[in-house]
Amino acid sequence: MSGMEIERKFLVRDASFKQMAHRSYRIRQGYLYSGGGRPSVRVRRRDDQAFLTIKGPSMDGGLSRYEFEKEITLDEADHLFQLCEAGIIDKRRYLVDYEGHTFEVDEFYGDNEGLVMAEVELKSTEEDAKIPDFIGIEVTGDRRFYNSRLRLFPYKMWKDTL
Repeated sequence: MSGMEIERKFLVRDASFKQMAHRSYRIRQGYLYSGGGRPSVRVRRRDDQAFLTIKGPSMDGGLSRYEFEKEITLDEADHLFQLCEAGIIDKRRYLVDYEGHTFEVDEFYGDNEGLVMAEVELKSTEEDAKIPDFIGIEVTGDRRFYNSRLRLFPYKMWKDTL
């Protein structure tokens, strides 16, 4: 898959999304490169699948960016994890269908324990999505909530500042 990724991100206010979810899976992801205003390169293992993803810099206040993703073997992913920068993201993703959109809700573990975020992908920057009741404040474009940043500055270090 490749193309423009357009999404909004939100904090989650309660666990009611778990009863609404039609699927969940564990995600482990690391970054081969994640800084300096250049594209980030990550490896992700999602249960029994693995992916290599390149994401361009954010545009439109964090709403959109270019994304290229390619499925790789589990063995390739395991080898690439050995090359990753410090800090691995560990989370469970829940898929919640609501009013024509799928919300991806991430419940983080490890140093990001307690952080629960949702994102919804859109077809255009002008598209609107109905927001379910479990959604809290919007954090689109807030770099503290980027996975590449959470690995270096985990939620446990700054959660009391919210």
